Amino acid sequence: MKNTGLYCEDVSPGDALPTFELKVTRTHIVKFAGAGGDFNPIHHDEEYAKALGLPSVFAMGLMSAGYLSRVITDWAGVENVKRYKVRYSGIVWPGDILTFGGQVGGKAGDRGIVSCELHASNQNGEKVIEAEAEVLLPRRNA
Repeated sequence: MKNTGLYCEDVSPGDALPTFELKVTRTHIVKFAGAGGDFNPIHHDEEYAKALGLPSVFAMGLMSAGYLSRVITDWAGVENVKRYKVRYSGIVWPGDILTFGGQVGGKAGDRGIVSCELHASNQNGEKVIEAEAEVLLPRRNA
């Protein structure tokens, strides 16, 4: 476990986690396709997406999950994340402005395990992804 300066005793249920915003562009989507190997034309070919009845291409769910994971890793350190589970609840379109954040859900203080609830919402306040994470934080007197 890496000590990031954050201790289990310092956090309480309801504490806010760091937030950030991202305006999703087609470039984000294409870069993620290249990095992740997801070349489904529904994510990059406008004509293909429209032929299926969609208004446009849309972002991969894993792209949103990756950005959302930054909330917990920036807060607790990637080395301390023990579990990360996501639920997709909406589509992310080019031009969407996503706000990523979360809060401490609870903790098993005797073991240093802290559970967190994460989410991202678009500019209309609609949640597009939710996640649960558990981190292991050091104890001050351990």
